[in-house]
Amino acid sequence: MLPPVPSPEDYGISLQNGFLSPEPPLESLPNPYYAKWEAIAARLQPLLLSKRVRPILNQLPVLSTAYLQTEAEWRRAYVVLVFMLHGYVWGGDRPAEKIPAQLTIPLFEVCEHLEVPPVATYAGVCLWNYKSIFPDEPTDDLDNLACLQTFTGSLDEQWFYLVSVAIEARGAPTIPLMLEAIAAARIGDARTVTSRLQQLAEILDEINALLHRMHENCDPYIFYHRIRPYLAGSKNMADAGLPRGLLYDDGKNVSEYRQYGGGSNAQSSLIQFFDIVLGIEHRPTGARNSFIHEMRAYMPGPHRRFLEHVDSIANIRSFVDSRRSDGALCLAYDACLAMLRAMRDTHIQIVSRYIIVQARGARQAPSVIPAQQPAPQNLATAVPPDSKKLRGTGGTALIPFLKQARDETGEPAIDVWARRILSNGPAAAGSASLSKVGEHPDGHLEVVGLCGTWTADDSEGGICHW
Repeated sequence: MLPPVPSPEDYGISLQNGFLSPEPPLESLPNPYYAKWEAIAARLQPLLLSKRVRPILNQLPVLSTAYLQTEAEWRRAYVVLVFMLHGYVWGGDRPAEKIPAQLTIPLFEVCEHLEVPPVATYAGVCLWNYKSIFPDEPTDDLDNLACLQTFTGSLDEQWFYLVSVAIEARGAPTIPLMLEAIAAARIGDARTVTSRLQQLAEILDEINALLHRMHENCDPYIFYHRIRPYLAGSKNMADAGLPRGLLYDDGKNVSEYRQYGGGSNAQSSLIQFFDIVLGIEHRPTGARNSFIHEMRAYMPGPHRRFLEHVDSIANIRSFVDSRRSDGALCLAYDACLAMLRAMRDTHIQIVSRYIIVQARGARQAPSVIPAQQPAPQNLATAVPPDSKKLRGTGGTALIPFLKQARDETGEPAIDVWARRILSNGPAAAGSASLSKVGEHPDGHLEVVGLCGTWTADDSEGGICHW
């Protein structure tokens, strides 16, 4: 007997909001017991500017989590604690590798409850960190969103998070749509499957349009030098000053170094949901296991289990493959792959512009720090001469990873023509080919923008996983 099609509500997933918080995230913890946490969170920007965040946090009492009652309160506590954590680590001239018990003890308890690691994840900076300016207006409207917590207080940082929030909201309807498609495929209802795939393709196109809006209010220089350093994790961060990771003082055990990746868009359950329902398989990246699968450990536990459930029943790819004579069905499926691949093309262009170009500028720019003052050490200043060693907030080189993920998206295409234009391989003699936007047949990426033409090669890495 086939496993049942899951109900999203059983995994804390809202039919209206998808993987976003089912109810509006709390702007502050209601119990005055947590006033000290909220006071620091509200003053995080001036504390970072004055470099007083560490002494202030060191003076905090260790607060209990016993007074957290609702799931919304646990999520708010997580947001506050991970922003304080990253402010503590990266809020000085050198990163702090030992995390005090004032942060570690409650953070570990909150993370155990929410089933997330003790680091700022995509859930902490995006899914549970927004508010609607007007509650009666749509959440997928970028003009109706604001952030609850930031490191810098800048419009650029808010916009960086909110583009992802709007994408999550816009993609929320695809969850019940594709579950309906899976159920329809079980009974051979090709018409319903075709209809749901057509709707998915349209929404993926709209998501890509939202992604294109990143440049409107997030400046690449501000992102690279002011925002990105605070988002860094502790994995593969030797160049940034954390060769062994972080020591979390829990007040009772001998501290051991731990390493966690920072926030990554690969931690978006929605993006992985698209891959699963369309049957897109991602292979290991280099010597590592699949980075995309590794990122599931950074998702909230219920979301991770939902993806595992969907993965166990996904049947759309095999259903379409068994009905190759159904032109409308195959076209709808291939259109979804094309839209998802286009979205990954956009992602490559954005991370190239926001990181690769900025990293090159950082290598070439003369230092303006007086000789008697030590240069700060963080992810923005850790620019080794060898560009292959650049690291992103998650601790991995991302341009090769992103291009591999993009190329794998087109591999399940059903129609021969669609498979050819979604493939990176050379076109057959005498046949037409469709190259990626700004990319040459040999895989060389070229982006033409307001500042002229520049390129990003496969050897470039170190993209922040936004």
